[in-house]
Amino acid sequence: MLNPSETAYPIEVAFQGTTFAKVESPTHTALGREILATAGYPADDRFSLYNILDTGDFQMVRLDETLDLRRPGAERFIVFESDRDFKFKLNEREGLWGVPTITGSDLYALAKPAVGYAVFQINQHGEARQLELEDRIELGHAGVEHFKTAPKHEHLYEIIINGRKYEVCDARVTFDQLVALAYPGPAPQPNIAYTVTYRKVASFPHEGELGAGGFVTVKDGSIFNVGRTIQS
Repeated sequence: MLNPSETAYPIEVAFQGTTFAKVESPTHTALGREILATAGYPADDRFSLYNILDTGDFQMVRLDETLDLRRPGAERFIVFESDRDFKFKLNEREGLWGVPTITGSDLYALAKPAVGYAVFQINQHGEARQLELEDRIELGHAGVEHFKTAPKHEHLYEIIINGRKYEVCDARVTFDQLVALAYPGPAPQPNIAYTVTYRKVASFPHEGELGAGGFVTVKDGSIFNVGRTIQS
């Protein structure tokens, strides 16, 4: 039964990632072990608990440490089944991660980039690589991985249609786009039939025939053959 001066306090907890689930702490102050127990995890040394603040800072929470859940940014936690942590820098703030791999999806969730911005991985030479959601980055190598948010790079995909190279700015390419690139000019006439075959595309199957109204996901080097037949 709750003390009359207390009310259930909502917090968000994720396990080894950034998929947060809402749970309720029975009080606005809680020990680290109580937060673990509230979220359904054993309160022992096999598990590590991190508080992710609104500023982007990571704060490791000890089992017997008391937190005031009313303070700004104190409501999001990540649990790791690990007794190690791996450091990284995100927009010059130090992050702590309990497993040696972090995904692009997790970095985007932590960075919260503005519209038109992306997360980039910065190598030791200062070169930036734009990350995709499905990327997986190893944190266990020597040195600290650095990430930052910056305006997106527009990626152009180089594809080959009927032996000629073309650049497209979207990975999704439609039947109609391919026909228009292969045969520019007036719109297709009703008495002309088109066929499109493809290979080395990113989507599955990686080769086959594309029907009217369809689309495929391309990558650099995808190959298309677009044919047309004039019907009497």
